[in-house]
Parts: sequence; structure tokens; C-alpha cells
Amino acid sequence: MWRTPIGRLRLVGWIEGLSFVLLVFIAMPLKYIWDEPAAVRVVGMAHGVLWMAFCAVLWDTMNRENWSIKKAIVPFIAALLPLGPFLIDGRLRDDTPAA
Repeated sequence: MWRTPIGRLRLVGWIEGLSFVLLVFIAMPLKYIWDEPAAVRVVGMAHGVLWMAFCAVLWDTMNRENWSIKKAIVPFIAALLPLGPFLIDGRLRDDTPAA
């Protein structure tokens, strides 16, 4: 999966998406229901770093694969939504060249 720019984008997207799911569905309920804010600080920081990594890998993929802004905006918007990177993965998988 690391061999192609799209493969790297998919992998970082999955990791970033998982961090977003952990933040929204585990850390935030811990903070707001059970008054445990530490989880949001830790998971939130990790998610922020992973989101920036996703953006950097998306930029790299866009340049290496000669994607237009229009094509790159779809994964970018997907990364802003919980479960978005998982939903867009199929489209990215279809764009991955055969090894």
C-alpha cells in the first residue's frame, strides 16, 4: 500500500478516519457525559496531527498523479466528515494503478 501515492493516501486516510471516529464516538462522550476531558486532549491532538498528515499526503498525491483541484477536493471534504475516509476509499482503490 505504501508503494504508490494513492496507496499512501488510502492508508493515511484510514488511520486519520479511525482517529476521527475515536474522537467523536469515544473521547467526546467521555468528556461530556463522564466529565473525563483527558481523552479529548490526547485523541484530539493525535487526530489533528493525522489530519495534517492526510492533507500533506493528499497534496503529494495530487502533484504526483496530476490530479486537478476538483478531483482532490472530494477526498479533502471526505476527511472532514466522520466515516468520510472510509466511504471514499473505494473510489481511491479504483484509481490505484495495478502493481
